[in-house]
Amino acid sequence: MLSAFARALAQLSDPALRRPLLVSLALAAVVFALLWVGLGFLAGRTRLFETWWLNWAVDALGGLLAVGLTFVLFPTVAAAILSLFLDQVIAAVEARYYPGLPPARPRGFAEQIGAAARFLGLALTLNLLALPFYFVPALNLLVFAGVNGYLLGREYFEMVAPRRLDREQRLRLWRRRRPWLLWAGVVFALASSVPLLNLAAPVFAVAAMTHLVEAYR
Repeated sequence: MLSAFARALAQLSDPALRRPLLVSLALAAVVFALLWVGLGFLAGRTRLFETWWLNWAVDALGGLLAVGLTFVLFPTVAAAILSLFLDQVIAAVEARYYPGLPPARPRGFAEQIGAAARFLGLALTLNLLALPFYFVPALNLLVFAGVNGYLLGREYFEMVAPRRLDREQRLRLWRRRRPWLLWAGVVFALASSVPLLNLAAPVFAVAAMTHLVEAYR
């Protein structure tokens, strides 16, 4: 596992990995910019109380919630968008470290959209359910690592493994290596919580998972 992480970090400077990373980050930024504009418009048009300071408190709480959601969900949204460019990242890793592999099974655009939508929907749902715990000191880190460790470990595996394995092979590999894949997901989740490093976390995770799948299969 450590070898997979080291190789993934070493390749982050590869131009073949930079382009999908920059595109996914830009699109994620657009998504959250639209979210902030929408929340601002909604807050400006909504008055729940007659007293101004109560309305101000609600607006401030909404702003705090939006900041929290942005911090928690930005890496997840970037990862979902990155899944649309997944094959480019994996192909670059395989070309550098596994040049002898036969051609991979191509993924159709509809399959990529479906995987991205499923991942994003599940991630949003679980993180929103866990959101109250994110405001509890000490517990928030454990909940964040647990929820997103499972999400990222499972979803990055499901992004990478179908290129080389059919459904039955993926299920067997997941069951056999689940503890290690979940620990990898925890590392991805923690990397996504570190400022600046979280911007590159999706590409790092895809590259590392490619190495793990190749080693385990």
